[in-house]
Amino acid sequence: MADDFTPRYGEVEQMAPGIRRVLARNAGAFTYYGTGTYIVGNGAVAVIDPGPDDADHVHAIRAALEGERVSHILVTHTHYDHSPAAVPLKAATGAEIVGCAPLVLDDNGPRADAGFDRDYSPDRVLTDGDVVAGSDWTIEAVATPGHTSNHLCFAYREGEALFTGDHVMGWSTTVVSPPDGDMADYMRSLEKLLERDERIYYPTHGAPVDNPRRLVRGMLTHRKQREYQIVALLKEGVKHIPDMVARMYVGLDPRLTGGAGRSVLAHLVDLKERGQVRETDGEWRLCATSARD
Repeated sequence: MADDFTPRYGEVEQMAPGIRRVLARNAGAFTYYGTGTYIVGNGAVAVIDPGPDDADHVHAIRAALEGERVSHILVTHTHYDHSPAAVPLKAATGAEIVGCAPLVLDDNGPRADAGFDRDYSPDRVLTDGDVVAGSDWTIEAVATPGHTSNHLCFAYREGEALFTGDHVMGWSTTVVSPPDGDMADYMRSLEKLLERDERIYYPTHGAPVDNPRRLVRGMLTHRKQREYQIVALLKEGVKHIPDMVARMYVGLDPRLTGGAGRSVLAHLVDLKERGQVRETDGEWRLCATSARD
Protein backbone atom coordinates (compact mmCIF):
# COMPACT_ATOMS: atom_id res chain seq x y z
CA MET A 1 0.00 0.00 0.00
CA ALA A 2 1.18 3.51 -0.77
CA ASP A 3 2.39 5.43 2.26
CA ASP A 4 1.13 8.79 0.96
CA PHE A 5 -2.55 7.82 0.89
CA THR A 6 -4.83 8.32 3.88
CA PRO A 7 -8.13 6.42 3.54
CA ARG A 8 -11.25 8.51 4.17
CA TYR A 9 -13.51 5.77 5.42
CA GLY A 10 -17.19 6.58 5.51
CA GLU A 11 -16.78 9.96 3.79
CA VAL A 12 -18.05 10.84 0.35
CA GLU A 13 -15.30 11.76 -2.10
CA GLN A 14 -16.00 13.71 -5.28
CA MET A 15 -13.91 11.87 -7.89
CA ALA A 16 -15.12 13.74 -11.00
CA PRO A 17 -18.29 15.49 -12.16
CA GLY A 18 -21.09 12.98 -11.64
CA ILE A 19 -18.89 10.46 -9.80
CA ARG A 20 -18.57 10.06 -6.04
CA ARG A 21 -17.00 7.32 -3.93
CA VAL A 22 -17.50 5.95 -0.42
CA LEU A 23 -14.72 3.69 0.89
CA ALA A 24 -15.56 0.66 3.02
CA ARG A 25 -13.35 -0.20 5.98
CA ASN A 26 -12.34 -3.65 4.71
CA ALA A 27 -8.68 -3.17 3.84
CA GLY A 28 -6.66 -6.31 3.22
CA ALA A 29 -4.06 -8.03 1.10
CA PHE A 30 -6.55 -8.47 -1.74
CA THR A 31 -8.80 -5.44 -1.18
CA TYR A 32 -6.06 -2.77 -0.86
CA TYR A 33 -7.54 0.04 1.25
CA GLY A 34 -11.06 -1.36 0.93
CA THR A 35 -14.03 -1.53 -1.42
CA GLY A 36 -14.75 1.70 -3.24
CA THR A 37 -18.50 2.07 -3.73
CA TYR A 38 -19.26 4.52 -6.53
CA ILE A 39 -22.25 6.83 -6.89
CA VAL A 40 -23.04 8.02 -10.41
CA GLY A 41 -25.30 10.96 -11.20
CA ASN A 42 -27.15 13.52 -9.14
CA GLY A 43 -30.67 13.43 -7.78
CA ALA A 44 -31.62 9.99 -9.09
CA VAL A 45 -28.40 8.00 -8.91
CA ALA A 46 -26.83 4.60 -9.52
CA VAL A 47 -24.65 2.87 -6.92
CA ILE A 48 -21.90 0.60 -8.26
CA ASP A 49 -20.49 -2.27 -6.14
CA PRO A 50 -22.23 -1.56 -2.81
CA GLY A 51 -19.58 -3.63 -1.04
CA PRO A 52 -19.58 -5.88 2.03
CA ASP A 53 -22.61 -6.29 4.27
CA ASP A 54 -21.28 -3.87 6.85
CA ALA A 55 -23.77 -1.67 8.69
CA ASP A 56 -21.37 1.27 8.96
CA HIS A 57 -20.64 1.19 5.24
CA VAL A 58 -24.32 1.00 4.29
CA HIS A 59 -25.02 3.89 6.66
CA ALA A 60 -22.22 5.91 5.04
CA ILE A 61 -23.65 5.30 1.56
CA ARG A 62 -27.10 6.38 2.70
CA ALA A 63 -25.68 9.47 4.40
CA ALA A 64 -23.86 10.42 1.19
CA LEU A 65 -27.18 10.23 -0.66
CA GLU A 66 -29.34 12.21 1.72
CA GLY A 67 -32.06 13.95 -0.28
CA GLU A 68 -31.40 11.83 -3.38
CA ARG A 69 -32.99 8.68 -4.78
CA VAL A 70 -31.16 5.47 -5.68
CA SER A 71 -32.71 4.03 -8.83
CA HIS A 72 -30.20 1.26 -9.56
CA ILE A 73 -27.69 -0.81 -7.59
CA LEU A 74 -25.15 -2.24 -10.04
CA VAL A 75 -22.88 -5.18 -9.21
CA THR A 76 -19.73 -6.15 -11.17
CA HIS A 77 -19.45 -9.65 -9.66
CA THR A 78 -20.51 -11.57 -6.60
CA HIS A 79 -17.45 -11.85 -4.38
CA TYR A 80 -18.10 -10.98 -0.74
CA ASP A 81 -16.36 -7.62 -0.91
CA HIS A 82 -18.54 -6.39 -3.81
CA SER A 83 -22.18 -7.46 -3.67
CA PRO A 84 -23.61 -8.31 -0.19
CA ALA A 85 -24.53 -4.72 0.75
CA ALA A 86 -26.94 -4.69 -2.19
CA VAL A 87 -29.55 -6.42 0.00
CA PRO A 88 -29.68 -3.89 2.87
CA LEU A 89 -29.26 -0.98 0.45
CA LYS A 90 -32.23 -2.17 -1.60
CA ALA A 91 -34.26 -2.60 1.60
CA ALA A 92 -33.46 0.98 2.59
CA THR A 93 -33.97 2.62 -0.80
CA GLY A 94 -36.23 0.40 -2.90
CA ALA A 95 -33.68 0.48 -5.72
CA GLU A 96 -33.48 -2.21 -8.38
CA ILE A 97 -30.46 -4.56 -8.18
CA VAL A 98 -29.02 -5.06 -11.67
CA GLY A 99 -25.76 -6.35 -13.07
CA CYS A 100 -23.94 -9.64 -13.16
CA ALA A 101 -25.63 -13.02 -13.08
CA PRO A 102 -25.80 -14.93 -9.79
CA LEU A 103 -22.90 -17.30 -9.27
CA VAL A 104 -22.26 -19.52 -6.27
CA LEU A 105 -19.31 -21.91 -6.16
CA ASP A 106 -17.34 -23.63 -3.44
CA ASP A 107 -14.17 -21.81 -4.48
CA ASN A 108 -10.97 -23.21 -3.02
CA GLY A 109 -9.10 -20.01 -3.71
CA PRO A 110 -6.73 -18.31 -1.31
CA ARG A 111 -8.65 -15.31 -0.03
CA ALA A 112 -11.32 -15.05 2.59
CA ASP A 113 -13.25 -12.49 0.54
CA ALA A 114 -13.17 -14.60 -2.63
CA GLY A 115 -16.15 -16.67 -1.60
CA PHE A 116 -19.30 -16.06 -3.57
CA ASP A 117 -22.27 -14.16 -2.18
CA ARG A 118 -25.04 -16.74 -1.82
CA ASP A 119 -27.70 -14.10 -1.11
CA TYR A 120 -27.19 -12.10 -4.31
CA SER A 121 -30.45 -12.07 -6.24
CA PRO A 122 -30.63 -9.40 -8.95
CA ASP A 123 -33.88 -7.98 -10.19
CA ARG A 124 -32.36 -7.92 -13.67
CA VAL A 125 -29.27 -9.57 -15.13
CA LEU A 126 -27.34 -7.42 -17.58
CA THR A 127 -25.48 -8.85 -20.55
CA ASP A 128 -22.88 -7.30 -22.80
CA GLY A 129 -24.14 -4.04 -24.27
CA ASP A 130 -27.22 -3.70 -22.05
CA VAL A 131 -27.88 -0.16 -20.85
CA VAL A 132 -29.43 1.42 -17.77
CA ALA A 133 -29.96 5.17 -17.53
CA GLY A 134 -30.98 8.04 -15.30
CA SER A 135 -31.72 11.69 -16.04
CA ASP A 136 -28.03 12.64 -16.29
CA TRP A 137 -26.22 9.34 -16.74
CA THR A 138 -26.07 6.33 -19.04
CA ILE A 139 -24.30 3.11 -18.04
CA GLU A 140 -23.48 0.24 -20.41
CA ALA A 141 -22.62 -3.28 -19.26
CA VAL A 142 -19.34 -4.63 -20.65
CA ALA A 143 -18.88 -8.38 -20.19
CA THR A 144 -15.36 -9.09 -18.93
CA PRO A 145 -15.11 -12.71 -17.74
CA GLY A 146 -11.82 -13.97 -16.36
CA HIS A 147 -11.49 -12.96 -12.73
CA THR A 148 -14.90 -14.60 -12.42
CA SER A 149 -17.10 -15.96 -15.18
CA ASN A 150 -19.87 -13.46 -14.34
CA HIS A 151 -17.71 -10.32 -14.17
CA LEU A 152 -19.00 -7.10 -15.74
CA CYS A 153 -17.45 -3.68 -16.14
CA PHE A 154 -19.70 -0.62 -16.43
CA ALA A 155 -19.10 2.17 -18.95
CA TYR A 156 -20.33 5.62 -17.88
CA ARG A 157 -20.86 7.28 -21.24
CA GLU A 158 -21.20 10.88 -20.09
CA GLY A 159 -17.96 10.66 -18.12
CA GLU A 160 -15.96 8.66 -20.70
CA ALA A 161 -15.19 6.35 -17.79
CA LEU A 162 -15.17 2.63 -17.11
CA PHE A 163 -15.87 1.12 -13.69
CA THR A 164 -13.65 -1.96 -13.84
CA GLY A 165 -14.49 -3.90 -10.66
CA ASP A 166 -11.63 -6.36 -10.15
CA HIS A 167 -10.86 -6.81 -13.84
CA VAL A 168 -8.34 -3.94 -13.96
CA MET A 169 -6.78 -2.48 -10.83
CA GLY A 170 -4.04 0.16 -10.79
CA TRP A 171 -2.31 -1.16 -7.67
CA SER A 172 -2.12 -4.87 -8.49
CA THR A 173 -2.97 -7.55 -11.00
CA THR A 174 -6.16 -9.45 -10.29
CA VAL A 175 -6.27 -13.03 -9.04
CA VAL A 176 -7.55 -15.53 -11.62
CA SER A 177 -8.59 -18.55 -9.58
CA PRO A 178 -9.86 -21.76 -11.23
CA PRO A 179 -12.28 -23.41 -11.52
CA ASP A 180 -14.37 -20.31 -12.19
CA GLY A 181 -11.51 -17.93 -12.96
CA ASP A 182 -10.24 -18.49 -16.48
CA MET A 183 -6.95 -17.12 -17.81
CA ALA A 184 -7.90 -17.37 -21.49
CA ASP A 185 -11.12 -15.45 -20.81
CA TYR A 186 -9.21 -12.90 -18.76
CA MET A 187 -6.74 -12.24 -21.59
CA ARG A 188 -9.56 -11.90 -24.12
CA SER A 189 -11.36 -9.47 -21.82
CA LEU A 190 -8.23 -7.32 -21.51
CA GLU A 191 -7.89 -7.27 -25.29
CA LYS A 192 -11.54 -6.28 -25.52
CA LEU A 193 -10.88 -3.19 -23.41
CA LEU A 194 -8.10 -2.09 -25.78
CA GLU A 195 -10.77 -1.70 -28.45
CA ARG A 196 -12.73 0.75 -26.28
CA ASP A 197 -12.08 4.46 -25.86
CA GLU A 198 -12.74 5.29 -22.20
CA ARG A 199 -10.23 7.84 -20.96
CA ILE A 200 -10.24 6.81 -17.29
CA TYR A 201 -10.89 3.66 -15.26
CA TYR A 202 -12.35 3.49 -11.75
CA PRO A 203 -11.44 0.16 -10.11
CA THR A 204 -13.38 -1.01 -7.07
CA HIS A 205 -10.07 -1.22 -5.19
CA GLY A 206 -7.47 1.51 -5.56
CA ALA A 207 -7.00 4.81 -7.32
CA PRO A 208 -8.37 5.83 -10.71
CA VAL A 209 -6.34 4.79 -13.74
CA ASP A 210 -5.79 7.80 -16.01
CA ASN A 211 -3.81 6.05 -18.77
CA PRO A 212 -5.85 2.88 -19.07
CA ARG A 213 -4.71 1.64 -22.48
CA ARG A 214 -1.07 1.69 -21.43
CA LEU A 215 -1.92 -0.19 -18.23
CA VAL A 216 -3.97 -2.82 -20.07
CA ARG A 217 -1.19 -3.38 -22.60
CA GLY A 218 1.20 -3.77 -19.68
CA MET A 219 -1.09 -6.31 -18.03
CA LEU A 220 -1.27 -8.37 -21.22
CA THR A 221 2.53 -8.31 -21.48
CA HIS A 222 2.87 -9.24 -17.80
CA ARG A 223 0.63 -12.28 -18.15
CA LYS A 224 2.47 -13.43 -21.27
CA GLN A 225 5.76 -13.09 -19.38
CA ARG A 226 4.35 -15.22 -16.55
CA GLU A 227 3.42 -17.89 -19.07
CA TYR A 228 6.96 -17.83 -20.49
CA GLN A 229 8.35 -18.19 -16.95
CA ILE A 230 6.15 -21.22 -16.29
CA VAL A 231 7.18 -22.91 -19.52
CA ALA A 232 10.86 -22.24 -18.73
CA LEU A 233 10.48 -23.76 -15.25
CA LEU A 234 8.75 -26.82 -16.68
CA LYS A 235 11.66 -27.25 -19.07
CA GLU A 236 13.96 -27.22 -16.03
CA GLY A 237 11.90 -30.01 -14.49
CA VAL A 238 9.99 -27.98 -11.89
CA LYS A 239 6.70 -29.89 -11.49
CA HIS A 240 4.81 -28.40 -8.55
CA ILE A 241 3.00 -25.08 -8.28
CA PRO A 242 4.47 -24.04 -4.86
CA ASP A 243 7.97 -24.47 -6.29
CA MET A 244 7.03 -22.36 -9.30
CA VAL A 245 5.62 -19.62 -7.07
CA ALA A 246 8.82 -19.57 -4.99
CA ARG A 247 10.90 -19.09 -8.14
CA MET A 248 8.58 -16.64 -9.89
CA TYR A 249 7.52 -14.39 -7.02
CA VAL A 250 10.70 -13.67 -5.07
CA GLY A 251 10.02 -11.43 -2.06
CA LEU A 252 6.24 -11.75 -2.33
CA ASP A 253 4.14 -10.79 0.69
CA PRO A 254 3.35 -14.20 2.28
CA ARG A 255 -0.34 -13.25 2.41
CA LEU A 256 -0.35 -13.23 -1.39
CA THR A 257 1.31 -16.60 -1.92
CA GLY A 258 -1.99 -18.46 -2.23
CA GLY A 259 -3.29 -15.97 -4.78
CA ALA A 260 -0.10 -16.27 -6.82
CA GLY A 261 -0.49 -20.04 -6.80
CA ARG A 262 -4.03 -19.77 -8.11
CA SER A 263 -2.92 -17.55 -10.97
CA VAL A 264 -0.10 -19.97 -11.82
CA LEU A 265 -2.70 -22.74 -11.86
CA ALA A 266 -4.86 -20.65 -14.19
CA HIS A 267 -1.94 -20.31 -16.60
CA LEU A 268 -1.28 -24.06 -16.41
CA VAL A 269 -4.93 -24.89 -17.08
CA ASP A 270 -4.84 -22.59 -20.11
CA LEU A 271 -1.64 -24.23 -21.36
CA LYS A 272 -3.21 -27.66 -20.82
CA GLU A 273 -6.29 -26.70 -22.83
CA ARG A 274 -3.96 -25.59 -25.63
CA GLY A 275 -2.22 -28.97 -25.56
CA GLN A 276 1.11 -27.70 -24.27
CA VAL A 277 1.22 -29.24 -20.79
CA ARG A 278 -0.20 -32.24 -18.95
CA GLU A 279 -0.87 -32.94 -15.28
CA THR A 280 -0.74 -36.15 -13.26
CA ASP A 281 -1.44 -36.22 -9.51
CA GLY A 282 -0.52 -32.56 -9.07
CA GLU A 283 2.67 -32.79 -11.12
CA TRP A 284 2.86 -30.66 -14.25
CA ARG A 285 5.00 -31.45 -17.30
CA LEU A 286 5.39 -30.14 -20.80
CA CYS A 287 3.94 -32.24 -23.57
CA ALA A 288 6.57 -33.80 -25.82
CA THR A 289 6.12 -31.35 -28.70
CA SER A 290 6.27 -28.30 -26.39
CA ALA A 291 9.40 -29.61 -24.66
CA ARG A 292 11.19 -29.63 -28.02
CA ASP A 293 10.22 -26.06 -28.93
